[in-house]
Amino acid sequence: MELEPLYQIKVVCINCEANFSTSRVRPSFKRAVRTDTDFCGYYRNENPDYYVVRICPSCGFASTENFNPRLTEQQRAKFKEQIGKRMNHRNYGGARDWDAALEAYKLGLLCAQTIGEKDRIIASLLHHIAWLYRYKGNEEQEQRFLKYSLDSYIRVFENEDTQGSDARLMYLIGELHRRTGNNNDAVKWFSRVINDKRIMDAAMIRACREQWNLLREEMLNKGQELPEEMRG
Repeated sequence: MELEPLYQIKVVCINCEANFSTSRVRPSFKRAVRTDTDFCGYYRNENPDYYVVRICPSCGFASTENFNPRLTEQQRAKFKEQIGKRMNHRNYGGARDWDAALEAYKLGLLCAQTIGEKDRIIASLLHHIAWLYRYKGNEEQEQRFLKYSLDSYIRVFENEDTQGSDARLMYLIGELHRRTGNNNDAVKWFSRVINDKRIMDAAMIRACREQWNLLREEMLNKGQELPEEMRG
């Protein structure tokens, strides 16, 4: 018998505490055919990113496994007032197409913003929405959400206790600057990773070098003035 890509897991809603089932993609089906330089994956079968957000069919609260596992009474009241009482509940527990995935992410984003979730979670949701638009070739919306996620990632770097050496986060900030046309800022962030002796993440240092060289080549080909970090 051929294995199905999807399987069901049981989840307890962090808002109303109801039990519900939601779909996940089996680990053996999660290998990407290719991956973009900002970690957006492309899959032959089901896209595991479509199933990151879990939506409770009882109350409509949408979350990921990285949300805080408990809501305060104040957060519950905010959700009910701003989202819950206006929702048409539907079940997102089965297979999802692109439209259902986009709805799930946007609802997850709305819930995260309403309850005041961490910037890191909000940044990731915004970034995933940008990827969804990339799959469809909608460059305008992709750019819009890449810029939102970039702003959130910068807030993470500034406000969370990263000790200024979270190489993956710094690389992502540089790469999203590059993808949104801010070449000089991209170079600054890539250079920080390459030159910071505290950073031991060899894969991210290598990725920053590759993007740094790519940018230098692109800027030279376009006759653009190189930023200070690239001269000499």
